[in-house]
Amino acid sequence: MKLVRWSNVLFLAVLMWVLEKWVATPLLDQALFGEQLPWYILLLLILATTLIAAGGYVVNDYFDVKIDRINRPDELIVTRSVSKPAAMRLSWILSGIGMVCGIAVAALLRSFTLGIIFVIVPGLLWFYSSSYKRLFMVGNLTIALLAALAPMMVAIANVAILNLRYEIIMPYTTLGNDIYLWLGGFALFAFLLTWIREIVKDLQDQMGDRELECHTMPVVWGEKWTKVFVTVLIVGTLALIGHLWYHVLPFETGWRSASTRYIALGIVIPLLSCIWLLWSAKIPSEYKTCQQTLKFTMLIGMLYSFIIWRYLGMS
Repeated sequence: MKLVRWSNVLFLAVLMWVLEKWVATPLLDQALFGEQLPWYILLLLILATTLIAAGGYVVNDYFDVKIDRINRPDELIVTRSVSKPAAMRLSWILSGIGMVCGIAVAALLRSFTLGIIFVIVPGLLWFYSSSYKRLFMVGNLTIALLAALAPMMVAIANVAILNLRYEIIMPYTTLGNDIYLWLGGFALFAFLLTWIREIVKDLQDQMGDRELECHTMPVVWGEKWTKVFVTVLIVGTLALIGHLWYHVLPFETGWRSASTRYIALGIVIPLLSCIWLLWSAKIPSEYKTCQQTLKFTMLIGMLYSFIIWRYLGMS
């Protein structure tokens, strides 16, 4: 189970379900369309995404054996608990079933975009694990973009079925744009937090990366300037959140509003603590604490969809 990162895969599945039920469906209800995605299409969409992600985790461990022997020897699975050929077969099986499920969803919704995504993503995960992650910035951005795809696939699926069922009406409504706008906000948050977390992970793994001549940011720029870059990203993320909170989100901006308290306590304070954890970190375990705080913040940020559900439900 550790090989497929079951906790991450479960988080991804819950995230997609929550975004469908707490963001997309309320938007559809508010526009008097009602929920559109049948349960079996949503299930296939979630299965496709999670199985491909699980396959990506396995193939990543397959290519990272040498690095993991240096960075985390106690957590090494491939070659110790599972042979390399068995790991590769498992990766192909998971990714293959995921692609079949994804292409089935694309066919049912007649969405060329979803079809392309489910064909390209397994290849991107392969190339990320085999080479991209060792290149300066390329690996970090690849994973960040893939993380942002999860919310966007929920949006693409909903807009696709709307266009399929209401082809004549859709050009005269902003509903499709609203779905993309709301879920796109979650996608942007996932992109930024994943990008930051991937760089912190490189700081944590820099010993093995240097040994195997990987060109990650800490190896190329050094630890100090990497921390400066991560700090700028965190501050930029906080500034963007502040802008959205004050100018875009249609909720009350006073301190007593649930939206404000949720953002301040669940996102802003943890991100500020990440800056302190980052600059005080000296050893891999301390960077891991920073990385776990970022993962927790991403979870809290995604669960902001509950606030949206309550707001749209009462509108």
